[in-house]
Amino acid sequence: MSHHLLDVLNNLVLAQAAEGAAKLDFSLKGMVTSIEGFGIIVAGVLAVMSIFSLGVVAERIFMYARSAGASRRFAEALPELLKTGQFDAAIELAKKEKAGHLPRVLGLALSEYKSGTEALAHRGPKDVGSFDVIEACNRAIDRSSLRTVNELRRGLGSLATIGSTAPFVGLLGTVWGIIKAFQKMAIEGGGGLGTVSGAIAEALINTAFGLLVAIPAVMFFNYLTNKVEDMQVDITDSATELVDFFIKEAR
Repeated sequence: MSHHLLDVLNNLVLAQAAEGAAKLDFSLKGMVTSIEGFGIIVAGVLAVMSIFSLGVVAERIFMYARSAGASRRFAEALPELLKTGQFDAAIELAKKEKAGHLPRVLGLALSEYKSGTEALAHRGPKDVGSFDVIEACNRAIDRSSLRTVNELRRGLGSLATIGSTAPFVGLLGTVWGIIKAFQKMAIEGGGGLGTVSGAIAEALINTAFGLLVAIPAVMFFNYLTNKVEDMQVDITDSATELVDFFIKEAR
């Protein structure tokens, strides 16, 4: 009799466990739809962060491609213009290709050199004496380089912030979900391993979302930062070559 009673109880426990497992849907759709309460707010914040980061990445990639194209066209035409002394044409070309990082920097240096040589050649009523044209060009390059690099880095700080904070935002939702799961178990006074594992699995969804947002943001931040550094090297090399040409031209 006792063995029969134990078998019945065992069957009831197994049936309840099977019923509880059947109610748990561990597919992606099922876990997403199981988010509720504060977890929905966290998921919404992560969704906004993801959309914003993808927008920044798309805008930066388009901007860098446009800048590289304009700089390439300018760099191909500039040597011939300088050899023939067509400084006005070079300045106009820099204005035309102002989307590029090289035209913005070198164009200002060309304008400074042209205006400086003209000022030295013509004395006016407010003449303040001679000055170093090459130093003036170097100062113009420094100013324009700082502005250009700062423009190239725009938005990268937001990517870094999203990449570093998204996992913690997701972890906040997970901690809140685990707290609510244990509170529910304490109120109901029951729950076995299946109930605990199901609640924890649902709570961990926000952490997974946070990682899915953070990993691409960090990867694109490193990629775009390397692109900016490469363009900064191009600016430095080209500006140095242009200043060397000005020195030889002045002689």
